Amino acid sequence: MSDTRRRVKVYTLNEDRQWDDRGTGHVSSTYVEELKGMSLLVRAESDGSLLLESKINPNTAYQKQQDTLIVWSEAENYDLALSFQEKAGCDEIWEKICQVQGKDPSVEVTQDLIDESEEERFEEMPETSHLIDLPTCELNKLEEIADLVTSVLSSPIRREKLALALENEGYIKKLLQLFQACENLENTEGLHHLYEIIRGILFLNKATLFEVMFSDECIMDVVGCLEYDPALAQPKRHREFLTKTAKFKEVIPITDSELRQKIHQTYRVQYIQDIILPTPSVFEENFLSTLTSFIFFNKVEIVSMLQEDEKFLSEVFAQLTDEATDDDKRRELVNFFKEFCAFSQTLQPQNRDAFFKTLAKLGILPALEIVMGMDDLQVRSAATDIFSYLVEFSPSMVREFVMQEAQQSDDDILLINVVIEQMICDTDPELGGAVQLMGLLRTLIDPENMLATTNKTEKSEFLNFFYNHCMHVLTAPLLTNTSEDKCEKDFFLKHYRYSWSFVCTPSHSHSHSTPSSSISQDNIVGSNKNNTICPGALRFMRRIIGLKDEFYNRYITKGNLFEPVINALLDNGTRYNLLNSAVIELFEFIRVEDIKSLTAHIVENFYKALESIEYVQTFKGLKTKYEQEKDRQNQKLNSNRFRRDAKALEEDEEMWFNEDEEEEGKVIVAPVEKSKPEDDFPDNYEKFMETKKAKESEDKENLPKRTSGGFKFTFSHSASAANGTNSKSVVAQTTPATSNGSSSKTTNLATSVTATKGSLVGLVDYPDDEEEDEEEETSPRKRPRLGS
Repeated sequence: MSDTRRRVKVYTLNEDRQWDDRGTGHVSSTYVEELKGMSLLVRAESDGSLLLESKINPNTAYQKQQDTLIVWSEAENYDLALSFQEKAGCDEIWEKICQVQGKDPSVEVTQDLIDESEEERFEEMPETSHLIDLPTCELNKLEEIADLVTSVLSSPIRREKLALALENEGYIKKLLQLFQACENLENTEGLHHLYEIIRGILFLNKATLFEVMFSDECIMDVVGCLEYDPALAQPKRHREFLTKTAKFKEVIPITDSELRQKIHQTYRVQYIQDIILPTPSVFEENFLSTLTSFIFFNKVEIVSMLQEDEKFLSEVFAQLTDEATDDDKRRELVNFFKEFCAFSQTLQPQNRDAFFKTLAKLGILPALEIVMGMDDLQVRSAATDIFSYLVEFSPSMVREFVMQEAQQSDDDILLINVVIEQMICDTDPELGGAVQLMGLLRTLIDPENMLATTNKTEKSEFLNFFYNHCMHVLTAPLLTNTSEDKCEKDFFLKHYRYSWSFVCTPSHSHSHSTPSSSISQDNIVGSNKNNTICPGALRFMRRIIGLKDEFYNRYITKGNLFEPVINALLDNGTRYNLLNSAVIELFEFIRVEDIKSLTAHIVENFYKALESIEYVQTFKGLKTKYEQEKDRQNQKLNSNRFRRDAKALEEDEEMWFNEDEEEEGKVIVAPVEKSKPEDDFPDNYEKFMETKKAKESEDKENLPKRTSGGFKFTFSHSASAANGTNSKSVVAQTTPATSNGSSSKTTNLATSVTATKGSLVGLVDYPDDEEEDEEEETSPRKRPRLGS
């Protein structure tokens, strides 16, 4: 159906008294056999599905609002609304409804709204009491009018009757004329009565009255009446604010007069609701529901009209990004988009989706990239608010933009790097902007909201992009505080590893006569000249490992980032301190959680240097888990190999039984030529079993062996140690593992200090240490805790 007159949006009122958009379609009125009556049908314009099927009940009160809205209730707490694209379509359907109910289409409501408690009393009322008789609109009658309006608020029936009387007699405009007279005469008492009257009329909650009160002709006088609250010593100056302080600025001239009027009206009505009217009591909380709906539909209409005017939006974007645009103009343009995005929050998800896609198509993100880097604080603040709307709506859309942008731009001007720099350089003492940007950045790099589809994995793609193009910007302040060298781009594999060397410094200041040794010859441990600890790096790595994410684990093993951690542990010696405990806890977590990739990396590369640490069972436990996993892998491999060999054996047996043999004078020929005589079968089977046993023996010999000999990490309590001089020298050289999975690493370790095992004291006790001790024939003696 192409008739735009019948094009509507279907809304339902939710429990929070907000309108939910149920979809867009075309409405018709027809007889429905199942419902036994004329009904309203709305079919979706996208697929023709039925959005609404509602019988026009003769006793249901239908209301016509703002010329393009029809609102009614089908059941308790279930309100419906049809928002028409054109007034003509609304009028047609309204006539159908009035025809069914036998009403004149000129009315704005088809039935009096009553509640069950008053229904019986209403039926007993005589016909002559259908309308309320209003006092004559004169100055000396204002008190009587105020008492009448106030008295009807507790009765739904009387509210409806008063609203109808006010509408029919054009009473509101007469009241506003009296307001002007009272102000000219400085009649304070009359102005106080008018405040009560206008406030009461607003609480009648009638859209038809709102249309009169909020028209250009009347709205400022309505605001004027609400300035004279009797509870205030002096009247407020709301009109002065609306006409002088709050000025409407057209960043780009709006040629549509209807749109301009709608913007003015919405701003003023919102001001009345939020600023002028007091917070309604529990008794009054539902009195302004129609006012809320009035504002809501106005905002929907404004956003739709602006969104459809691509010429207007294109001009706004062009001026926003034009270098010739002066600062004041650009500030106005950014503030316009901020308000525009704020209005969009009233839309339903599907409408917001179309709204932000329109902005993205027109280039909102490149524009933000420019304005967020400007010096003007107000411009940056507004741009940040707009960016937050976009990130909240669709982090994936922002990620896709920055990844595409990286193919054409330098890292320094990437949008996400501009965000990081603004976060780092926030001049606010309370860091309000930095905190907001930090939250947005966290949302963008959060793997939990990244998409994984059949064609691409956003998680791996974006995080790879972030590490390659943005990490050096994010970590630059950290590196400045921990290194005199300049930040390099390949931070994660170089500077991150380099910064770990600061973890390895002892917890107490000691003078080193010679540089301490390390696991690798090219990385001197414990000898940095600052001689300070960097606990932030150790906590950072512990947090990453705590995620148990193989993506991060691969980066850790690829960068060999355990090397400085182990150097720190070895360089710390026998000191019982937080560094020692933290490192032990890190490896214990890996053991308890059985993180196989990290366990294999640690055992294959560093176990020779760690096997002497016996005051905890952590490292022996890691070796045990490593060997158990190796055994499982070998058993799985052998099992698969045996299944393949057994299958071949079955084929040989079948061939043997299918040999040529004579049966009842007939010759049966096997389908496959015999390769061996039948007497060879036992020998063939024995050879197969011998080969299998030999292979199993070979596999067992190739497994890594755990020996008690070799290097033992010992400590000296010599005079040099007492003086704080670390004289041990540890050097490890490793070779790659062989292809069969066994560890062929050789470790050459030398130490210049010796001590007995009796000098070792226990550092950390873990709950499962006792169980592992029971399995060992002899267990190392643990040292008592400090203070014991």
